[in-house]
Amino acid sequence: MLIVQKYGGTSVANLERIRKVAERVASYKRKGHDLVVVVSAMAGETDRLINLAKAITPDPPLRELDMLVSTGEQVTASLLAITLQSMGYKAISFLGFQVPIYTTELFTKARIKDIKIDKIKKELSEGKIVVVAGFQGVTERGDITTLGRGGSDTTAVALAAALKAELCEIYTDVEGVYTADPRIVPNARKLSKISYEEMLEMASSGAKVLEMRSVELAMIYKVPLVVRSSFNYEEGTLITEEDEEMEKVLVSGVTYNRNEARISLYGVPDRPGVAAKIFGPIGEAGIVVDMIIQTGRPDGKADLTFTVPRTDFKQALEIVKKVCDELGVERIEGDDKIAKVSIIGAGMRTHSGVATKMFETLAKHGINIMMISTSEIKISCVIDEKYTELAVRALHEAFNLEGGIKEEK
Repeated sequence: MLIVQKYGGTSVANLERIRKVAERVASYKRKGHDLVVVVSAMAGETDRLINLAKAITPDPPLRELDMLVSTGEQVTASLLAITLQSMGYKAISFLGFQVPIYTTELFTKARIKDIKIDKIKKELSEGKIVVVAGFQGVTERGDITTLGRGGSDTTAVALAAALKAELCEIYTDVEGVYTADPRIVPNARKLSKISYEEMLEMASSGAKVLEMRSVELAMIYKVPLVVRSSFNYEEGTLITEEDEEMEKVLVSGVTYNRNEARISLYGVPDRPGVAAKIFGPIGEAGIVVDMIIQTGRPDGKADLTFTVPRTDFKQALEIVKKVCDELGVERIEGDDKIAKVSIIGAGMRTHSGVATKMFETLAKHGINIMMISTSEIKISCVIDEKYTELAVRALHEAFNLEGGIKEEK
């Protein structure tokens, strides 16, 4: 069996942890499996490198920043390969450009375009364990790029898809996917399995177990995905295609995201093409817009509110101000002290009253809702950041997630 494994920063935080990872990888090899191992930088290393650059200038050139931070994974990959070789196993490490993993040219937020697998397949055929530096790739012009936070997850799933691996295991510092963040909800329950779609909604709503693009890739290419802890041998959570049992579960989890900011535009000309003029430059800057609400006014204008990642708030606000000056928008307001709480569950498709219960629960605890967005299996509310933990605990209790609530028959 060909297995792709990914180990996050806490899993390879020091030489002792790298040795533990090597022992786990070796145990799979002894069972006859072929292994491609994707590694992140050691815990804290990426932040250390970014801080070095920002000590020189607050806005380092993004191309050079990618050159700098990509070295974190290079260190880990080579150390793991060295450790495996010292244990008597054949192993070889590759950086993104050596594979190669081709990406777009959007530095610090690049997306994978193509992966050439011939080199990896050759090394696997010779019995070697292949270690690949996660989080990084290369443009067709030869510039090193990085994939953004959590990009090693994306590297692992993309490699699993390209190699047609039978399994992709994501090793981290938690034992799987929980009904809520255990740090906030102590009685949160680990899920044995969850659908791709539910996991995608969780990832997009703030769950930090998996990077959203990695789940998208897994769903598109039907890569069986398991999230497990590298600190023990407990069973993790299987992320797979939806089945009848999953559909019976009304709500699978509660998530939150504090990395949110809200931008409101008042008195926007209400005519065709205006929204494109506003959101076009934001998209070109690589900023992801999440929730959008537009309200028409009797005077032929509209009020428009949307959310962006808090890390992109300042840049998005500057872009919007330039566009709004041209459009003659009356007023712009920004708020980066908000959070988004969401409930996710496949059972929402066939069960009424879920939204009402969510809104009543938040109201009962005096939490005002600023914005609402829904999908077939998710309801999200933007609230004041200071109520985040209260909201998560209240919703987890309201939907009885410590025991798992199922659709009534």
